[in-house]
Amino acid sequence: MREKLQRFMWGRYGNDNFNQFLLAVAFVSLLISFFGGGLFYLVATVVMVYAYFRMFSRNISKRSAENQQFLKQKLKVRAFFTKKKKELAERKVYHIYRCPNCRQKIRIPRGKGKIAIRCRKCGNEFIKKS
Repeated sequence: MREKLQRFMWGRYGNDNFNQFLLAVAFVSLLISFFGGGLFYLVATVVMVYAYFRMFSRNISKRSAENQQFLKQKLKVRAFFTKKKKELAERKVYHIYRCPNCRQKIRIPRGKGKIAIRCRKCGNEFIKKS
């Protein structure tokens, strides 16, 4: 049986990260549809059909390009959340202010009292409590 499946899949695209994401979205939509969301059942069906279409496709170059596009978007989302996590950790040690003139972010150590802050971008000086 395994040999027949391997022969069937020969020359077909198979599974990748984008397919795994699509199948996860279909599964979540299916779970939501059990609690009264009829539209989610339709979404789950359409997404699952598309995932299997991609899996059995013989146009490997196009499916690979779709996967690369998905990985680029995934990287952007992960970088955004990594940046936000880092900013949250820094808030324990630093105050982050924006220059009132040019809106540049300026990081000031906490616990220094009232200090004059000079923006490196535009040279504007303003007073804030650290």
